[in-house]
Amino acid sequence: MPYILQTNHLTKIIDGKTLVSDVNFHIKKGEIYGFLGPNGAGKTTVMKMITNLWKPTDGHTEIFGEILTPQSYEVLKRMGSIIEFPTFYDHMTGYQNLKLHCEYMGYYHHGSIENALDMLGLTDAAAKKVKAYSLGMKERLGIARAILCKPELLILDEPTNGLDPAGMKQIRELLKTLCAEYGITIMISSHILSEIESIADTVGVINHGTMVNEISMKEIEQMNLSYIELSVLDIKKAAFVLSEKLGLSNFKIVEDGQIRIYDSGISTHELSKTLALNDIDVTFLSKKAETLEDYFLKMTEEVGNNVETD
Repeated sequence: MPYILQTNHLTKIIDGKTLVSDVNFHIKKGEIYGFLGPNGAGKTTVMKMITNLWKPTDGHTEIFGEILTPQSYEVLKRMGSIIEFPTFYDHMTGYQNLKLHCEYMGYYHHGSIENALDMLGLTDAAAKKVKAYSLGMKERLGIARAILCKPELLILDEPTNGLDPAGMKQIRELLKTLCAEYGITIMISSHILSEIESIADTVGVINHGTMVNEISMKEIEQMNLSYIELSVLDIKKAAFVLSEKLGLSNFKIVEDGQIRIYDSGISTHELSKTLALNDIDVTFLSKKAETLEDYFLKMTEEVGNNVETD
């Protein structure tokens, strides 16, 4: 099959409000897919639909080559997931919660619970009742439960919430190991690019319920993300000169008289000379490199500017 998971025009409307619209993404077997977007962008809504917690208003999901339906029990057995915050029986220990999960999943493999607890650094807390767990410990126990039955596909919704930097690094390393050594395909959502920048093979960006872009990290690395940053006293006049005198179109007015020029064919020398000849007072001019975070922020801002609000 070309993709282990893909959505086709996935849409969810509740009480006349469109939460997500026409969402299409494609996840290849054996990759880590980063699902990026600001808080409230629609990430959790999409994940609820692809794990059968919510029924889509329109569109459908294909998992392992099958269209997901309310009766897709065998398909769901091949998945592990955390959607929003993981919940447990607080009066039971961490070990007992995982044992119960194995029982209702029909999964009986000697040592699997101990192995999952060890991978998440919870061996010493296995006999403690979950009500005594910290927020970060509960998050790690949720991941242990999600990977316990060795799923082929792992769906994680903001799994590093509540974790300290050391815990976040531990989870990143664990996910890379699960993918590389166990062949588990992983979809992980986040609103922070740096969280998944170092582990994702492909990134899908969603904002205001709409997919903005889907691109491999290799493609991003090959892109020319450099730009010229320019500060002037008369920004309107400068924009006119850039457009009409230099024929530039790929530039953006940022703030405080700043302009970012993304056209690669213009040099700083040619730019400063033309601006001076047209009586544009330049206070700052420098060539810079745009970060990946800048790139994704720009994409989400562009979608936000195109969305009509009531």
